[in-house]
Amino acid sequence: MTDATVYVVGVGPGDPELMTLKAAKVIAQCPTIAYFCRHDRMGHARRIADAHIAEGTRELRFAYPFTIERQVNDPSYHPDMSSFYDDCATRIEAEIQLGRDVAILCEGDPFLYGSAMYLFDRLKAGIPCEVIPGITGMSGCWTEAALPMTHGDDVLCVLPATMPEDDLAHWLEKADAAVVMKLGRNLPKLEAALKRAGRMQDAVYVERGTQDDARVMPLADMSEPAPYFSLALLPGRRGIR
Repeated sequence: MTDATVYVVGVGPGDPELMTLKAAKVIAQCPTIAYFCRHDRMGHARRIADAHIAEGTRELRFAYPFTIERQVNDPSYHPDMSSFYDDCATRIEAEIQLGRDVAILCEGDPFLYGSAMYLFDRLKAGIPCEVIPGITGMSGCWTEAALPMTHGDDVLCVLPATMPEDDLAHWLEKADAAVVMKLGRNLPKLEAALKRAGRMQDAVYVERGTQDDARVMPLADMSEPAPYFSLALLPGRRGIR
């Protein structure tokens, strides 16, 4: 029996200085860290946390079996991703059985579209788990854009751009303020939905918010493919109250 713990650690939106003190402390003290990445990259969360990872720390690198190569509606997508998360959880369990605390690093906040929450779901029943919240990517982006988002009783909608165009247009028309995530190849579909909702002029594009290479512009001016770490912001009511 072991009393080792899994820490699910939000490392914030990109700027390493926006990581919480608690997150930095846990990362520095854990003998094992785990993080997700593409097969050919270091991993964004790992890069953010780099300064706090002690020499000799064991690293579990979880490379996604696919990212944009397969669509969510592909029949094999969910079974294959589920198997991948099962394997990741098994590797973490092995560390815990050896008495090693594990910190799972996650961009932004772990419970907002974070891959780490799928490991939390698999591990929480049998292993002590502690979740450390992080500054969200969306709050980093609206701060980067100097764009107040909600006022008074405004309703804020958070939408994945992977939704069907009809659903995007419906929610964009209904919400006072909106954040649209997961742009990438879905950008043309979002532009069409914004035009249908009559809100194209409201949309602000933010790329890599809080990072050194951040970009902010009206979404209507965006004429190139959008990277993964980008989103669209539509603020609610504006002006001085």
